[in-house]
This record gives sequence, structure tokens and C-alpha cells, in this order.
Amino acid sequence: MVQNISQKRPITKYLNGNLEVMDDEIVTEYPITIHVNGEEFATMVCTPSHLDELVIGFLASEGVIFFKDDIKDIQIDEALGFAYVTLKSKIEINQQDYSKRFIGSCCGKSRQFYFQSDVRIAKTSMSKTTIKAEECVDLMHMMQGNSVMFKNTGGVHNAALCTPTETLVDRTDIGRHNALDKLYGYSILNKIRVRDKIIVFSGRISSEVLTKAAKIGVGIVLSKSAPTDLAIKLADDLNITTVGFIRGQSFNVYSHAERITIS
Repeated sequence: MVQNISQKRPITKYLNGNLEVMDDEIVTEYPITIHVNGEEFATMVCTPSHLDELVIGFLASEGVIFFKDDIKDIQIDEALGFAYVTLKSKIEINQQDYSKRFIGSCCGKSRQFYFQSDVRIAKTSMSKTTIKAEECVDLMHMMQGNSVMFKNTGGVHNAALCTPTETLVDRTDIGRHNALDKLYGYSILNKIRVRDKIIVFSGRISSEVLTKAAKIGVGIVLSKSAPTDLAIKLADDLNITTVGFIRGQSFNVYSHAERITIS
């Protein structure tokens, strides 16, 4: 049974002094439990679309896999909400690595990560990509224009993997981290070189979101919302350009502004 990503249900709407019963579209919240090599690994709550990408991107962001070829088999049971992943090699999964907060330092700069797995996987960007200011605005407009589910429900986050001039793929999910994992999974499945790509994002750039971008490997993150101070510190350290508040014809550049140009 394929899950619907949204549901119609009656609501009571107040408008212009009146109460009216009408149908509204509500986004689906769907739990999926991931098993790796026969052992339960994690349960995620998500929008039930592109689940193979979500699972693969999540496992890659956790450092369980790195390439498509690391996976022997993946089976998604949408009816029951399970994903079964068999790897080509046996791995020792220490759950403490995925739940223990870690604070460390590298090259004289302070790096604060949420989990030990982040320390191993988050990459300092080597991207040489630059983008024109007007292209930042255009990419945000494109992502928002493609966001049909957000227009219909208002209940999802959107993320897109782009070049400076076009959208390669966009994904939607109730969880902002899930939307990024779907992009990561898509990149792995299709063996896309991501160093020269850009992430366009609808949500706040938290330290966790910035770390996700570093794991994926991009050098530029564009958002219509704000970053946090820790996200900016990490972006400075990891050589990632963060751009926020892209609204209308304006935005703010918070780190590594050298990648943003004026034509």
C-alpha cells in the first residue's frame, strides 16, 4: 500500500466574521523504522515520499554508508512502515556514537558538534563555486514556485540541490532534516558530484542543518530564513557560505561572502 503524502479532511474555518465547514488538505505524518543488517537502527517521522532516498541519505549522514555500492539490498515496506537495509559488509553499530554530544577542536578552531558521528563525517568545503547575487534570488523563487505541497498544506519544508542557474532536484518533508537527507540520498543513488552544487532551503539554518550540508559536501547554503550563531561559527570553520533571509530582492550573507558576486 502506497502512503498518501496528504489527506483531505473537514475543518471549520473562520473567515470574515463567519464559521464555515470545508475540506482542507493536511500533510501526512508517517513513522518509518530502519533496520540495518537485521538490527533496528532508528525510527524517523517523515513525509512518505522518496523513502529510499530518505533512508540512504540518513544512513550516509550518520556515517553508516558512504556510497551506493555499500548497500547490498534495500526493501521498503510502506504498509507497515519499515525499511530493511542489508550492507555488503558487517559493521559495528555503537548507538552511543549517534546519541552522545561531542565537543572538540581542530586546527586551532573550536568545533562543537552534536554527535560523535558528526566529527567523522562533516567535511570542510573545498568548493570553488561562486554565484551571482541575482541568481541567489532566482533559485529561491524557483524552489518556492515548485513547492506545491507547501502551497496546499503549509506544513512542510523544502530543499533543492542546484547549480547557480538551475534546480537539479527538489524534495519536501515535514522534517527539515529529512528534506536534506532526501537530497543526499538522491545524490548518492545517482552518483552526483556535489562539491560544486548549492543547497536552497526553506527553513532556519541551525547548527544541525549546517552540519548536514557539510556532510553532503556543498559549499553554499541559501535560505529564506535565519541562521543561528552556532551555525555561523561552524560555517566559518567549515568554509561554507551561508545566506539567509532571501526575500524579495534582498538577503544577508553570514559567512564566506567571497562566493557571492555582483555581475
